[in-house]
Order: sequence, then structure tokens, then C-alpha cells
Amino acid sequence: MVLNAAIVVLTVLFMEVFSIVAHKYIMHGFGWGWHRSHHEPRTGWFEKNDLYAVVFAGVAIALIWFGTEGYAPLQWIGAGMTAYGALYFIAHDGLVHRRWPFTYVPRSGYLKRLYQAHRMHHAVPGKHGAVSFGFLYAPPVAELKRQLQVLHGGALEGRQQRGAAPAADAATSPQDAAASSASAK
Repeated sequence: MVLNAAIVVLTVLFMEVFSIVAHKYIMHGFGWGWHRSHHEPRTGWFEKNDLYAVVFAGVAIALIWFGTEGYAPLQWIGAGMTAYGALYFIAHDGLVHRRWPFTYVPRSGYLKRLYQAHRMHHAVPGKHGAVSFGFLYAPPVAELKRQLQVLHGGALEGRQQRGAAPAADAATSPQDAAASSASAK
């Protein structure tokens, strides 16, 4: 039982590392066709980017099934993937993007840093030049601000000062990302 719990926990940790790499190199690379919808205002309950969740849920379900059919550790790996998906749904879809009735705005600590980091990720229009690709891990906000400055040299701030219209989804609004980074000072 301890081994099974360890497999679940290690899988959750591995999934965050995998997600960072997949987000940066697949979703912001050749998989941008699906992910683009996540960086644009949402027009309904779902977006094309949700297909990634469907694919990963399918993999988790298959692993759990194979695990129950005699390939023991696979069910616990699938359970870890499912746990990661639940954490993603709560933190990313709920806390940051408010895709379900979740009105809490963190004022300090880890959740505030996670919230700010992801909003800074969405400050960049398009697939290039974004920062912070984690979903449950967020680098320090000051480091992300430095990275944005190096990548864009104040171009995002100038765009915000010129009054670019906010997106329908607050998390995709460059103004909100700037406000998040300003409150980190």
C-alpha cells in the first residue's frame, strides 16, 4: 500500500515536469492549433485546448484498466495522472481562469504566486515569448518579470499603456497580467 501511494505521488510530480515540457514545446509549438483557443477569449463552455485534457484522461483510463487486468503499477500511475488532472482542474481552470464558479483571489503565498505566474504567461499575445509553463509550479514572480523584460523589452507594458482592450477571459488579458506583476512588487 505504501508503494502504491508512492507511485501515485511520484506520478503527480512527474506529470508537472511532463506538463511544463509539453506546454512549452508541444502546446506552444506544433500543438498550437489546439492550444491557441486557450490564449483567446472563450466563447462557450469549452475550447479546443480541452482536447489535451481528453487525451490525457484517455491515457489515464487505459492505464487504470490495464493495471486492473494484471499489470499492477499501471493502475497507480493512472491514478496519479487522474489526481494531477484534478489538481489542474482546481488550480488552473478554477482559480486562474474561473471556468467554474470559483471567486477566490489569493492574496498571499503559493496560490498568489501561481495565480500571478499564469496570468503573466497569458500577457504575451501568440505562442512565442511566453514565460511560466507550469500548472502547479510557478517560478518567483520577480524572475518572470525579468524574463518578460528580456524577451520583450517593455513592449508588453507599452501595449497595456496604449489601452489594448481586455480579453473576455481575464486570464488572457495583458492588463491583468501587468496588474499581477505590479502587485508582486
